[in-house]
Amino acid sequence: MPQRLTWCEVSLGALKANLAEFRRLVGPSCALAPVVKSNAYGHGLVLAARAFADAGADLLCVNDLWEASVLRGAGLTQPLHVLGRVEPGQAAEAITLDVSLVAYDAQVMQALDEAARGAGRMARVHLKLETGTHRQGVDLGEALLLVRHAAGMAGVTINAVSTHFADVEDTTDHTFARRQLAAFHEGLAMLRAEGLPHLKGDIANSAATILWPEAHGDMVRVGISAYGMWPSSETLVSATLAHRDRVVLQPALTWKTRVAQVKTVPAGTYVGYGRTYRTTHDTRIAVLPIGYYDGYDRGMSNTAYVLVRGMRAQVRGRVCMNMLMIDVGDVVGVEAGDEAVLIGRTGDDAVTAEQFAGWAGTINYEATTRIAESVPRVAVC
Repeated sequence: MPQRLTWCEVSLGALKANLAEFRRLVGPSCALAPVVKSNAYGHGLVLAARAFADAGADLLCVNDLWEASVLRGAGLTQPLHVLGRVEPGQAAEAITLDVSLVAYDAQVMQALDEAARGAGRMARVHLKLETGTHRQGVDLGEALLLVRHAAGMAGVTINAVSTHFADVEDTTDHTFARRQLAAFHEGLAMLRAEGLPHLKGDIANSAATILWPEAHGDMVRVGISAYGMWPSSETLVSATLAHRDRVVLQPALTWKTRVAQVKTVPAGTYVGYGRTYRTTHDTRIAVLPIGYYDGYDRGMSNTAYVLVRGMRAQVRGRVCMNMLMIDVGDVVGVEAGDEAVLIGRTGDDAVTAEQFAGWAGTINYEATTRIAESVPRVAVC
C-alpha cells in the first residue's frame, strides 16, 4: 500500500486506560458498553473495537448492521449491540450476525421473530423508550403494547429497555435530564410489571456515567469519553461541582501530516483561493497536503493553528480541498517532510480536539468523527 501523506495515530494504551477508568466508576456488576459507531468517533472501527474488547468491554455498540458485519468480518466475537435503525428486511442478517438491537415497531419485531425461528435462534431486543429527546423510540403506552405483542413470539426476547438524554452534557442545569431519568425509571418499572421482572435498563451516556451513579443501571453506553474527551465543558464544570472531576481521561488520537513545500511569499501578495489573506511582510509559507476532503474544515481558514517542530503555525488563506497553507515564519528550520500535528500533542504544546472544534464552530465529537475514513488509523502504544 502506498504511504499516505496524512494519518492518525491512535493510542491503544489510552483507549484501554479510559475503559479501565469507567470500569472503576461503574463497578463489576454494570455492563460496560463503549460505543464504536461512526468509525469509533473517528478513531478506527476495528482498531478501537479490538482495544476495548481486550480491555474487558462487556459489549460494543455500533450504529448499524454494516458496522456489525465489519467487526464480525474482522474476527471479533464480542457481543454487539445495534443502536440505530434495523429494517424488517434486515432481520435475517441481524440474526446471522448475532447482535442485540434496538426495536420500536411491530413490523421489525415480527420480522425478527420469523428470522430467528427459521434459524433456530433467539432475537435479543432492547425497546427504545421516549422520555424527551424525540428521536427514535416510543412512548410508554406504545412500549407496553410492543411487550404484549412480543409475548406471543417464540423467537424474540425483550431483555432491556433504553432511552437517551436530551441535554445532560449541554448544561449545568440538569432539571430536564432529572425528569427524563425519573420517567425512565417509572417506565422501566411498569414494563417489568408486564411479565418481564428481569428486564434491564440502560440510559447513561458518557456524561451521565461520569456525573450520576444512580443512572448507571444495568449498562452504560460510553461514547466520546471512551476516547479520552470530555463530552463538554459543562460536563466538566458539573463534575467539579459534584466532586467527580477526578476522572482521568486520556485523549487517544493524534492527527498528522507532512510538510509538502516551504516557500517565501513576498510582502503584499496573496495566499490561497479568494485572496482572503495578504502578507504584510516577506513570509515563510508551508504547504500541507491535506484539506476539507480529509475532514479539515474549510471554516478554519485564516483561523486555526498547526503544530510544526513543537510550535504553532497559523493557517493562512482558505483551506482547499486537498491542501492548506500555514505561516512558519517563527518556526526555525522547517523543511519538506517535517511532521505537522493537526490534532494532538507535540513537545510542550497541544492542539486538542476541543480547540480544533472551536475553530471550526462545532464540537469535539464532530472534529474527530469527520476525519475521512480514507485517512489511515495507525495503532501506537
